Amino acid sequence: MSLKRWWRARAAALDESVWQEVLPTLPLACCYPPPDALRLRGVAEGLLAAKKFVGARGFVLDAHMRHTIALQAAVPVLNLGLEWYADWSTVIVYPDAFETRHEHVDEAGVVHAVEQVQSGEAWLGGPVVLAWPDVLEYGVVIHEFAHKLDMLNGVANGMPPLHEGMSRRAWTRAFSRAYGDFCDRLDAGEPVAFDEYAGEAPDEFFAVASEVFFIEPEVLVEAYPRVYTQLVAFYRQDPQALLRGR
Repeated sequence: MSLKRWWRARAAALDESVWQEVLPTLPLACCYPPPDALRLRGVAEGLLAAKKFVGARGFVLDAHMRHTIALQAAVPVLNLGLEWYADWSTVIVYPDAFETRHEHVDEAGVVHAVEQVQSGEAWLGGPVVLAWPDVLEYGVVIHEFAHKLDMLNGVANGMPPLHEGMSRRAWTRAFSRAYGDFCDRLDAGEPVAFDEYAGEAPDEFFAVASEVFFIEPEVLVEAYPRVYTQLVAFYRQDPQALLRGR
């Protein structure tokens, strides 16, 4: 595609009236100052132009659905850049939760097939897969796109590529202690600050923490302030400050 045609497609990708309809579905998006709000629009516009949005099982995606997903996916990379999503091309959307089947080999060399019902999934080098009803809750989009950022190091392990000046030691200490505390609370049957799924693995803890960071930042600040501080440095945003100032 020529540069001229690419810009024409980019300009046509975002419908201003639909964009204004979906903005209130993510409270944080309404809190950005005008320069950041304009950049957010540009990132979402770029996503709509660069990615294929495909409905599964005959599901038909309309402009409102595509714009909703693009808005929520744009927020995490607002201050990182769209290139952080550059190594894959497709967003697949199911009309409801979907089943997945994965195989893993245990320490004895036995292959196990695990079937799960999912609301979202991110594949290394492949698509992001979403269930539309959970998109409406908006956490699943941030969750799966956070996995994509995590995978940029080649594996999902809760350690995305850190920026220059960030300390791997500080990141590891903050997340390891928080994840350990979270799992200890789950094992003891005690209340936890957010979705229990965060206790599945370090990469899930990072993805769920990212959801909470952008949606209910005060919850993360209260539960795990050091994790919040690390995410402020990584995402280069402070959602709590933005939401307080609205």
